[in-house]
Amino acid sequence: MEDFSGSDWQKILLQDEVLANHIRNSPAIEQEPHKDIYLSLLSSIISQQLSTKVARVIKSRFLALFPDNYPEPSLVQAQPDEVLRSVGLSFQKLGYIRNVAAFAEGGNLNYAVIVAMEDEDLIKHLTQIKGVGRWTAEMILMFTLARPDVFPVDDLGIQNAMKRSYGLTLTGKPLQAEMIRIAEAWRPYRTLASRYLWQSLDNN
Repeated sequence: MEDFSGSDWQKILLQDEVLANHIRNSPAIEQEPHKDIYLSLLSSIISQQLSTKVARVIKSRFLALFPDNYPEPSLVQAQPDEVLRSVGLSFQKLGYIRNVAAFAEGGNLNYAVIVAMEDEDLIKHLTQIKGVGRWTAEMILMFTLARPDVFPVDDLGIQNAMKRSYGLTLTGKPLQAEMIRIAEAWRPYRTLASRYLWQSLDNN
């Protein structure tokens, strides 16, 4: 699990002068892992291609359909399409949510099993679900499970932050290759480095 309280990560990340500047000029980042991977996946699907405000409203309406505001997989599967659609879900997202519920019902999101998996194995496991791509799986690893060394090279925010911070003018695969090269120096704390880069976009 990720431990931001020690100094090991500082010894590594502060060697990068660009990143060190972001860290010194940003609020400290702390994170605790969560056990509810299922709910995190549902939240990620609901939030896809929506503003934070709209996603929050739809998620609240969705949760309100269920006892104790918790969408047990069997109850999700039992809800008619028209009821789920009524909270603002598209047909596509409705299908993806049912896919996650079915995956969970099959015992595939057991926390003890999930946390024992290596990062790449877990990404492959989660992306078996139609509607869950690599980016979504990486966000689960970073924000739900607090895995310390995830680098979401496909993320547009990280790309923009690194282009701005490191003066990169490349695009496409060459950009990603250069990002990966720079990020090698951040191992095994690429998650934390990425979060400070995201945060830097808000500070400018």
